This record gives sequence, C-alpha cells and structure tokens, in this order.
Amino acid sequence: MIRLHGFYRSSATFRVRIALNLKGLDYVSVEHDLTRGEQRQAPYLRLNPQGLVPALELDGVVLTQSQAIIEYLDEVYPQTPLLPPDPPGRARVRALYQLISADTHHVTTLRVSHYLRTQQGADERQIRQWQHHWLGESFTAIETLLGSSAMAGRFAHGDQLTLADIALAPQVYAAQRLELAIDQWPNLARIVENSMAEPAFIRAHPNNQSVSAQRLNAAT
Repeated sequence: MIRLHGFYRSSATFRVRIALNLKGLDYVSVEHDLTRGEQRQAPYLRLNPQGLVPALELDGVVLTQSQAIIEYLDEVYPQTPLLPPDPPGRARVRALYQLISADTHHVTTLRVSHYLRTQQGADERQIRQWQHHWLGESFTAIETLLGSSAMAGRFAHGDQLTLADIALAPQVYAAQRLELAIDQWPNLARIVENSMAEPAFIRAHPNNQSVSAQRLNAAT
C-alpha cells in the first residue's frame, strides 16, 4: 500500500498527488492539518523529523521532499515519464520545478506567515504584501522563460506533461487562494489552465479531496 501523508491544501502535497495520478498508482491519503500543527506531533515526527508534508510510504521506505518523491516515482514507475528524454530538456524542466519549490513556495507558506505575524509583528496586510511580492517575482521570471523559449508548447515543456507542470499548477492555485490574479502572466495562465483540464490534475485538486475520510485514516 502507498500512503501519502500530507494536507489537502498543501501545494507540495498537491504536486505528489498529481504525480501519483499520472503514474496510475493507487494510494491512501493520510491527512495532517497544518493549521492545527498536526505535522509537529510526535507520531508524524517519527516518520519525518523535519515536520513537513508530504511524506510517502511505499516499498518499505519513507520518502520526503516533493521533488525527491516524484523523481523516485518516475524512476521506479517509468510509464508516463515526467522528464524529457534529452539532458537539456531535463535540466530546463528541473529548473522550472525548482524555481517554484526552492525559490517561491517556502516563503509563502503557513509557517513563514506565522513567523512574520508572531515574531516580526506583521499584520495581515503586510503578510499579504510579502506573499504577493515573492509570488510576483517568480511568476514574472517564469513568464519570461515560457514566453522566450521554443520548448514551451501546450504545457511548460512541449505537449507532454512534466515535472514543471506539476509544480506550476499547485503554486498558481496557492496564489489564487492568496487573492493574486494571474492574468498579468498570460503564458503561465495558459499553461496552467491546460494542465488543470487534465484528469490527473483534476483528481489531485484540493477541492476534490475527501478530507474527513483522510482524517479518519490519520487516526487509525
């Protein structure tokens, strides 16, 4: 059994759900509510000492960090490859993924907002400005990369879904929850719209997760 530990609204967990769906893998979702700090409770810390989601249990191992999880899945389940076959293409797709996962996602998370609020005295308006600033910086760079490259197609890299699309769609979902309109980045908006019309993305969307059932799984 594959068990995905996460939070339905977490963009990093959203990424892994997409990858599992693209690979056609059955899994059980185990919910850890980040708004209640459940990822910092002892049972989960024994699984992932960093106290972050997602974590994936399969094949007798526990995997953490979304890119490591997704690339593991791509190696072990090579059907529907998530990276291009050529080294330059793989490098480009990984760079787009890391632009989100390494340079954008972490500064807009709940734990950063909590720190700004409780330790730096920021109010909600200032926190929202912070989030919009860093999202805007990254989306502007992505817009340029997508618009200036002949390698962009229906999706971020040609007409095949890749690791890049798996990062972009959840981050745009998160941005929209933070009331940031993305129509000012038309290439990004188009590619994410195309991705989010795909069945694997639709099934992975936070709005389509049965959170109450997941919480029962976490309690057992």
